[in-house]
Amino acid sequence: MPQLDTTTWSITIMSMILTLFILFQLKISKNHYPHDAEASTKLYYKTPTPWEKKWTKIYSPLSLPQ
Repeated sequence: MPQLDTTTWSITIMSMILTLFILFQLKISKNHYPHDAEASTKLYYKTPTPWEKKWTKIYSPLSLPQ
């Protein structure tokens, strides 16, 4: 029974790792990151929710009349 030839495995594995590294570097380099996180000001608008428009009172079960 013939033995499995493993002489090319190291070249295959190293080329695969190198290719993956290059692909990930290219993918990451396409993203745009802000240079200074504090310099970018973002405006946040608070949207009113229905329960903030009116006053509601929450009763505890022990304070209800019996």
